[in-house]
Amino acid sequence: MCGIVGYAGPRDVYEILLEGLKRLEYRGYDSAGTATFHNNEFQITRVVGRISGLASKLSQNRVAARIGIGHTRWATHGAPTEQNAHPHLGGEAELALVHNGVIENFDHLKASLIEKGYVFHSETDTEVIAHIIDACFQEYRSKVKNNGAASCEDGVEILMEALSQLRGTYGIAVVFKQWPDTIFAARLRSPLVIGIGSNEHFLASDAAPLIGHTEKIVYLSDNQLAMIQADKLKVFHRDAGVVNHSVKTLDMESTDVELGHFQHYMLKEIFEQPRSLRNTMRGRLCDDDATAVFGGLNLTPQELRKIKRIVFTACGTSWHSALVGEYLFEDLAQIPVEVEYASELRYRNPPMDDDTLIFAITQSGETADTLAALREMKRQGHMTMAICNVVGSSIAQEADGGVFLHAGPEIGVASTKAYTSQCLALTMLALYFGRLRHLSYNKGRRLIEKILALPDAVEETLGVNQLCKQIAEKYADANNFLYLGRHYNFPTALEGALKLKEISYIHAEGYPAAEMKHGPIALVDEQTPSVFVMPQGFIYEKVLANLQEIKARRGPVIAVAAEGDDRISQVADDVIFIPQVDDFLQPIVTVIPLQLLAYHIAVIRGCDVDKPRNLAKSVTVE
Repeated sequence: MCGIVGYAGPRDVYEILLEGLKRLEYRGYDSAGTATFHNNEFQITRVVGRISGLASKLSQNRVAARIGIGHTRWATHGAPTEQNAHPHLGGEAELALVHNGVIENFDHLKASLIEKGYVFHSETDTEVIAHIIDACFQEYRSKVKNNGAASCEDGVEILMEALSQLRGTYGIAVVFKQWPDTIFAARLRSPLVIGIGSNEHFLASDAAPLIGHTEKIVYLSDNQLAMIQADKLKVFHRDAGVVNHSVKTLDMESTDVELGHFQHYMLKEIFEQPRSLRNTMRGRLCDDDATAVFGGLNLTPQELRKIKRIVFTACGTSWHSALVGEYLFEDLAQIPVEVEYASELRYRNPPMDDDTLIFAITQSGETADTLAALREMKRQGHMTMAICNVVGSSIAQEADGGVFLHAGPEIGVASTKAYTSQCLALTMLALYFGRLRHLSYNKGRRLIEKILALPDAVEETLGVNQLCKQIAEKYADANNFLYLGRHYNFPTALEGALKLKEISYIHAEGYPAAEMKHGPIALVDEQTPSVFVMPQGFIYEKVLANLQEIKARRGPVIAVAAEGDDRISQVADDVIFIPQVDDFLQPIVTVIPLQLLAYHIAVIRGCDVDKPRNLAKSVTVE
């Protein structure tokens, strides 16, 4: 996994590459590098570590160049070393290449290339691609040696021949010495976006580096290749030759990817949640019909009424939002729901009727396991929907229909605003499906009234930030945490535990509160805080009894409770009070203090909040 950038045009290529890589650093930050072309030679600069190190090295080692490619890496094949960092050279430095993805047959290809005399300088599968392309280039050059100069489109043919030998996933950018004014790009299950400027073109693995440079973009699809020059763009398909490319509008502002006055992107994105929730619901609630409105489901109400079962499939934080969706759909729409890890679903063969609808939930739209599960379900003939935050992403393109979150770019690796927007989208979908079935007009109107008030409740909840910081100072040295909730707030407990694990490296587990007595209560001691998610609701008394079981064993308790709860302060060591909302909206409000608690603990422990170790934002490899 990685971030890819490229530029062809009149501006200083290093400024464009470095700015783009900084915006993509959340996709990978083990190492970084650039390749530019000057005086008939490649200038390769690579470092281990962050983009700041690359910028420092380039300040001492840069040449005049107007075309280049760059890369920030999250290691898959080979450790994070300078030798394994991208770009890699092919053959006798005939080409430079950066790559995102995994080549599954690289061992076989590497052995064949070694027999042909190719020398490898890294442990990566990417260097295999570079040498495969060079081998095809050398074969092609020997054929046309006496037939004049080769054209740029010959480079596309060479790339097609090389890529046909690969098995796996790739998003690549290549510059040949033969055609030094051209970037060649290709993708298969790994995103690439092209930005169109005035006599300049940009390339990136997502849209973030293009913000502020252009509003016109082209999303490459699987099996497409692009020939990119300063003043020209051509798109090809491996089976159809030149194809017309569709130009989309990039609807983002530079402030969407800038920190502003915040110390970290995660904190910025936590505080953006009132706005992101409003954007997710904008235009989707119809008071007259007491229902939600979705333009992209691509199924008629009559077809949707025939759905007898729904399967949500997702990974990580999105899987937790799917659990919330299970409660919502079964409660509001009376439809049986199953929640499946995408990484497991793709290899299982569960019995599914024709009237089963699949929802793939993903922030990036590029999660490899979720994409593979969606493809497998499509292959079996099931209708598929996506709940996604990124327009033009692979999952958005391949699903039969779906819902965009409109939460805005999420840069912090630990998802916050995308999670709450997923939960809200699922809430509105449950309302919509419920109104198609048994949910009355009056109940629909009441639900809409509650949903519309939600962003204000989240805004009010953000006022606990300083209290969360104080509680974090008290417990930051703990080595283990337990997160406990019931019903709608059981997924919140899981999500709170995941946030703490991701960014502070503290071991944390989430459980249904009642399950503690069936084993996990053995973990309780005076050094292990338990975080109870327990706003007022029909199950409050049960959760309070579970809390007493922890206190009886001298475990410290942090409670997230509703304002006006006079009983909780008498038993919990620390209480975070939040606005009271209806049960079905509680997961969106109760998770806010858990996000803030995890954030402040990580800061106190000196962790890199936005770029936690071993993690990347978009998991585009299996």
